[in-house]
Amino acid sequence: MANILVVDDELSMREFLSILLEKDGHYVFTGSDGMRGLEQLAQHDIDLVITDIRMSGMTGLELLQEVKEHYPQIPVLLITAYASPDDAVQAMKNGAFDYITKPFKVDAIKTVINSVLNQVQTLPPALSSDLGIIGESPEMQKIFDLISRIAPTHANVLIYGESGTGKELVAQAIHKHSKVTQNNLVPITCNAIPETLFESELFGHVKGSFTGATSDKIGLFGQANNGTAFLDEVGELTPVVQTKLLRVLQEREVKRVGDTKATKINVRIISATNRDLEQEVMAGRFREDLFYRLAVIPIRMPPLRERKGDVPLLVDYFLQKYAAIFDKDVLELSSYGMQVLMDYDFPGNVRELENIIERGVALSSSNIILPESLTLSSHRRNEQQATAPIPPHLIAVESEEELFDEGLDAIIARYEKQLLTLALERTNSKMQAAELLKMSFRSFRYKVKKYNITQA
Repeated sequence: MANILVVDDELSMREFLSILLEKDGHYVFTGSDGMRGLEQLAQHDIDLVITDIRMSGMTGLELLQEVKEHYPQIPVLLITAYASPDDAVQAMKNGAFDYITKPFKVDAIKTVINSVLNQVQTLPPALSSDLGIIGESPEMQKIFDLISRIAPTHANVLIYGESGTGKELVAQAIHKHSKVTQNNLVPITCNAIPETLFESELFGHVKGSFTGATSDKIGLFGQANNGTAFLDEVGELTPVVQTKLLRVLQEREVKRVGDTKATKINVRIISATNRDLEQEVMAGRFREDLFYRLAVIPIRMPPLRERKGDVPLLVDYFLQKYAAIFDKDVLELSSYGMQVLMDYDFPGNVRELENIIERGVALSSSNIILPESLTLSSHRRNEQQATAPIPPHLIAVESEEELFDEGLDAIIARYEKQLLTLALERTNSKMQAAELLKMSFRSFRYKVKKYNITQA
């Protein structure tokens, strides 16, 4: 049995799908438009969303974007009476599981729905977890445990780590398992708001308070009242803005621009940054009192290079995702391809791995992705090693007698083997060693095998 949300502006379609699905033992929730659908998502633990595309107000494509942003683990099935190739492409690009046109046969839609639910139910526990975060490594298990313990509290949380490690997913998981999950989680990208508009955007304003204020505005903190505000890139806040934010946290009230009185608010703050805020405090660039208000519970997201055991799990997940989006029967990554990824440091972390797999699926012409289809950021990995000079003794020239006695082919082979071995020692990666020597990965792999070179 599953909890299924049906969103359609036609009452007859909502009733038809409700009867159909309830006969199979599912629990069905309905919404007459996208906004009603989002309300149901906030109130119930939904396993599948089925939505019409063309609706008044928020369309099905817009609902899809909202679901994928705030509930990335929930699959979405789109239906429409107006078949459009452009809509289909956009839907799959945005992460829809499938796209079905009306009128459809009962057996056909039941088959698709069962396929969606079976795929979700048969995923490994780390994927089907309602946290929506992928990982089985000890590092991630510690984070899962911490989330489960702190989510029900009202303590402020600071999530720190490199870009692309999944900080926003952790914020979403904390909110989802909190006592205010039925209320809003409002994301606020701190470095995207100009300092001059900070008060208006976050705290709101009253009509006529400044030029352009043509109506009252509640502000982002008002939207998050009795819920959660997610302050992304909080380390980018200017000193002036830090002071204003500190006052809100201390007084638990906001004052709209142009208003004469303050309004009490009850908002949990989850912050994220890729900066070392303690170092920023020591350098005088971040207020110490604000830091301690935000970092009641600190969570460090490990970079992907520190949890390499999760790479195969993530690869499998992204392969399934982008095979569906690109309508390709890509089943697996070759063993050499997986080795390339396991040897790589991933400076862009999980986000970079997803991008690599997305390109690999798009470029692959068979159901197995080869290393040649994997594009890595060569300029960002092991730069110090890759730019170190070749030792002079390696290319020393023998005497004429030795040259003629040994023969050109043997000398070239000897130096070639030395260069291959040195490149492997420097980079500890076949892919990086090939690039260091300006060779294709295929040629490098052949020569390593030819000379029987083992990687330490």
